[in-house]
Amino acid sequence: MESNTAAWLTAAKARPFEIKSAPMGAPGEHQILVKNHAIAVNPIDGKLQSLAIYPMEYPAILGQDVAGEVVAVGPGVTRFKTGDRVLGTAAGFGTKRSEDRAFQTYTILESNMACQIPDDMTYASAAVLPLGISTAAAGLFNDDFLALQAPTYPTRSSMNKSLLVWGGASSVGCNAIQLAVAAGYEVFATSSPKNFNLVQELGASRVFDYHSPTIVADILDALKGKVSVGILDAVGGAAWVPSMEIAQKLVGAKFIATTITGFPEPPEGVLIKQMHALSIVGNNLSKAIFEDFLPIALAKKAYAVAPAPLIAGHGLESIQDAVDLQARGVSAKKVVVTL
Repeated sequence: MESNTAAWLTAAKARPFEIKSAPMGAPGEHQILVKNHAIAVNPIDGKLQSLAIYPMEYPAILGQDVAGEVVAVGPGVTRFKTGDRVLGTAAGFGTKRSEDRAFQTYTILESNMACQIPDDMTYASAAVLPLGISTAAAGLFNDDFLALQAPTYPTRSSMNKSLLVWGGASSVGCNAIQLAVAAGYEVFATSSPKNFNLVQELGASRVFDYHSPTIVADILDALKGKVSVGILDAVGGAAWVPSMEIAQKLVGAKFIATTITGFPEPPEGVLIKQMHALSIVGNNLSKAIFEDFLPIALAKKAYAVAPAPLIAGHGLESIQDAVDLQARGVSAKKVVVTL
């Protein structure tokens, strides 16, 4: 096996990432070692580099989205074998181990946070999904969040309960819509008008322009007479106040699952909490998503790769350009580097 190489963040706020050798991890119990063929970049990566918003030991490796080939399996692993093509959410921010992060040639994954991908799915497409689906699942299905029923294939029959997804064309939003629809819920979503078609194709029954000055009234009118299971906010920031205003007036759950912290105090009766992708590692939800649902849904072409991959370059040397591209802002795309 070849040696490992990583894009290292050598110090707080250092630029660019330094490409140099990295330890080659060995998979432990219920872990797999993956040779990465594609890595996706998320907004948190740029913030970790430029703002140093998370306490880390340096030098550090970042990244959470990988797709590649299994090259070794640890004790107790029965779902995977060497040669399998997989996607997975790298759990390094939970384990604090550099070998469990994405921006390198080889990454160790928890086997319950990975799944096989179809032969006709590119690694670049597969890398789009892991963190987005993990984060959305945490907000939708964890018992201390919206606590919805888990998704199934075939899709559950409709329960006549509604979910609002704010930011439906974002990575978390695209996955939240598909997961909720597969679980039998009616989804309403917001996006910019240019992404209405995408959001509807993913399963949203109605989409609203989040720039509209009447969006709160429009959504409340659409939800009139419906029982809400809550709101999943995939973007944070400007979404918080209107989401809280809507939640306060909904019939049903007045709970907002949001992607980032820093939100204002919610009005009385409304609860808002930040969801975390890695919260699903240690419970049955990871099995429900990555073992029972996603591999089947992907194989049956019942789960879309969304948003679409935007390939920023090839090789670890392109990681800095990819992080910068993501930081400048992309719409209905997920930035990916192929290896």
